[in-house]
Amino acid sequence: MDGFHGVWYGYTDGTYYAGGLGTFPQQIHPMACHAAKAGERGRTFFVWGGAKAGLPGNLLTTISYFDHATGLVARPRVLNDRQTNDGHDNPSMMLDGAGHIYVFSNAHGTLRDAFIYRSTRPYEIDEFQTVLALDKSANFSYAQPWYIDGRGFLLLHSFYGFRDPIRRLYFNTSRDGLNWDHGWNLEGPKARPAFALIPGGNYQVSKAQGRTVGTMFDYNVDRVGRTNLYYVQTSDFGQSWQTAEGEPVTLPFTTVKNPALVHDYEAEHLYVFMKEMDFDAKGQPVLMYLTTPTEANDTTTPRQWRTAHFNRAARQWVIRDAFVSDNNYDHGTFSIEPDGLWRVIAPTAPGPQPGRTGGDMEMWTSRDEGVTWQRQARLTHGGAFNHSYARQPVQAHDDFYAFWADGDVNGESESALYFTDRQGTAVWRLPQAMSGDFAKPEPAFKPIKEVEIA
Repeated sequence: MDGFHGVWYGYTDGTYYAGGLGTFPQQIHPMACHAAKAGERGRTFFVWGGAKAGLPGNLLTTISYFDHATGLVARPRVLNDRQTNDGHDNPSMMLDGAGHIYVFSNAHGTLRDAFIYRSTRPYEIDEFQTVLALDKSANFSYAQPWYIDGRGFLLLHSFYGFRDPIRRLYFNTSRDGLNWDHGWNLEGPKARPAFALIPGGNYQVSKAQGRTVGTMFDYNVDRVGRTNLYYVQTSDFGQSWQTAEGEPVTLPFTTVKNPALVHDYEAEHLYVFMKEMDFDAKGQPVLMYLTTPTEANDTTTPRQWRTAHFNRAARQWVIRDAFVSDNNYDHGTFSIEPDGLWRVIAPTAPGPQPGRTGGDMEMWTSRDEGVTWQRQARLTHGGAFNHSYARQPVQAHDDFYAFWADGDVNGESESALYFTDRQGTAVWRLPQAMSGDFAKPEPAFKPIKEVEIA
């Protein structure tokens, strides 16, 4: 590719999501990983749904990296053409212990095949091999791969059935990313394990810390509206699962009321849109999500962002309000830093296209575990399009702390990609035209600081 371009995708009537959705949706994760051992000072590898220059066409499974020694980005490499602009086909990625890069090319339901690619050389993107190709009858959607040192890959994902096209949650494991412990069929003694088969289907968002992988999930009312908040975790590579309290649970979940339930939002007639999760210094999970009384994207109802933090001493979840935004699909990063600071980078400002997907990116921090939040800065402002779906790399480096795309929510447009550092000192645009193998990102926005950024 001759530069960095994102795919345009969505509903122009405003009912759901629209715009530059190259880093959409939240249940595809992670999309970036920092590798400290790569190059002289480390590299941050990232994937997205790319497009060719000009008005967007098909979604391209695309990868590049930011070199922290030089401050340059590598020419994007395209791994496949998905023959659609459906942002649900966006890729996710993970590195193994030797530095090989694995790219998971997702399929939206049973519409297309799914693939796993592996870099031929550690920490390099010049050549990839196809190590798994799954046809429509046994593919994966919304892949969330986590590499556990000494064990291998734990791959959380969804599958939509042919006869019963509902989002079911499954997982699979592999020591090397090449040979998988379970088949990709859904029935029989070697079938991939089912995680959740709740009527209506489920979405999930997960995170790994050490040997622990935690996942929050919801369930879909009548296959449409998503509600309730659930959480479980595993520390033995998916062999057993527990609640945050440590109580064992039996998979798959098949009922709405089950031991993983964190909060019954269905009883409050609220929809739930999950964002990100992380672990505090004690290893206790913190879930970030928003709630809304309307699943439709009207422009008058504020979307309330919340955190649910498990308190082991009290053996209960502490739920607190955070801030508001104006669309169900406003999505951003959430991280808990080594000093205990909670940080969010998200499109919580209305932006140039208010009420629609995304907006202007803002940085929020909390030093009291979400009791109070301080808006640190408005990172983007004065642009023509909304910015959306900020994503954070695994083991994020301060210099490349979040990246995202922009685009016109009212109709097809080009989509640029951006990133910022941990302190929000600037927002850089990834170069849309390249003449060589490397190029320097260009300053795009000077953040408007409200307080000194922590």
